[in-house]
Amino acid sequence: MDTKSYKRSRIMYIIEAALEYLISILVADMYLAALTRELGISESLTGIISSFISLGCVFQLCSLLIRKARPKRLVMALSILNQLLFMLLYVVPLTGWNPNVKIIVFVVVILLAYFFYNIAHPKKIDWFMSLVDNEQRGTFTAKKEAISLVVGVVFTFAMGAVIDYYKETNIKTAFIICGISIFALTILHTLTMIFTIDKQKNEVCENCDANEPKSNIFSVFKDKSIIKVTLVFVLWYIASYTAIPFYGAYKEGALAFSYTFGAVLGVIYAIARAFFSFVWGKYADKYSFAKMLRICFGIAAIGFLINVFCVPENGHVIYTIFYICYAIAMGGINSALINLCYDYVSKERRADALAVSLAVAGVCGFLATLVVSPLVSYIQGNSNMLFGIHIYAQQVLSLIACVMTIVALLYVSISLTKVKRIDRDEENEQNSDKHA
Repeated sequence: MDTKSYKRSRIMYIIEAALEYLISILVADMYLAALTRELGISESLTGIISSFISLGCVFQLCSLLIRKARPKRLVMALSILNQLLFMLLYVVPLTGWNPNVKIIVFVVVILLAYFFYNIAHPKKIDWFMSLVDNEQRGTFTAKKEAISLVVGVVFTFAMGAVIDYYKETNIKTAFIICGISIFALTILHTLTMIFTIDKQKNEVCENCDANEPKSNIFSVFKDKSIIKVTLVFVLWYIASYTAIPFYGAYKEGALAFSYTFGAVLGVIYAIARAFFSFVWGKYADKYSFAKMLRICFGIAAIGFLINVFCVPENGHVIYTIFYICYAIAMGGINSALINLCYDYVSKERRADALAVSLAVAGVCGFLATLVVSPLVSYIQGNSNMLFGIHIYAQQVLSLIACVMTIVALLYVSISLTKVKRIDRDEENEQNSDKHA
């Protein structure tokens, strides 16, 4: 792990993650909205497209069908294809095609882009994380995430200024700039993978019949360790998808936040999350990701509880406090969820565990959003009244999210914090043998 090739590869991983994050920024939120608005896509259809994107992780199950001893070429090919399709999203509005044809092509392109991305993602994570020392995964992932966040803030302000400058005069010029930016980022992203060593060897191929991928899939779903980890993903996704998707409309509507204040919130979020990523990373390396995740879930639950009291009269203050709590929690939650697969799942099943966990959790999160949507419509249609009390729907959703996060916290405490980590068990056994 201390050789020059490994050190260089870990640096490449950090740069790769940052570049991929910048590309993802250009195909989400305000940028996606600008594209759909130019194409004449309604807000309802935009919402449907966004929902399908959130379900894209289901495609990760397809990665279970792929058994390659060395995934580097496959990951590179799928990543290039995925990112070039993202670039095409900015080309579609520039064509002279029929408006309906443009919409159909746009939807097909974005779904295909996320399809290829999600097939490659588990294999890519497994490949890159195999280059990181098991005892330093927390610190490393914290450094990687912090750098991506800081670079992302600068990039967002820069590209946002471009959109703002051209949106009133010639929005298509902004699209050309965004498309060229994605193409340039794709080249740099590909170079980081080229200069990363390919030491990954899929042990599944050595121990099972590669011609029977279906049996491997069924065995994954029977693995108790994977099921335990997947349930953590599911509980958190249900908690977050219950409330977070509805906060955007709340900020723009009832709370009446300006875009400037929204940008300030983004900076605060990035700084808090980046700083605490290092705090949580060191804590996880010393104790465990399960124990770190338990603390982060507790902070997230407090944040949701605080947001229960967020109303227009105090919105700027209360929501800022909530957002800081959420940033602190997310500084550990994302890395912890991924690293749980490395702590409690055998080496040959880690990529499969990540694919299954993200796929199942993504579906459950999407269903959670659908389940609470009628409640939101009912409260808003009843002049923000519930049981005779004047209350906003997002306050109720925050309470539900708080309860579900506490459930996730209790589950981690009961099911994982007392379970030994696989890598440390193996390492301790090896050290014992050496001393003997």
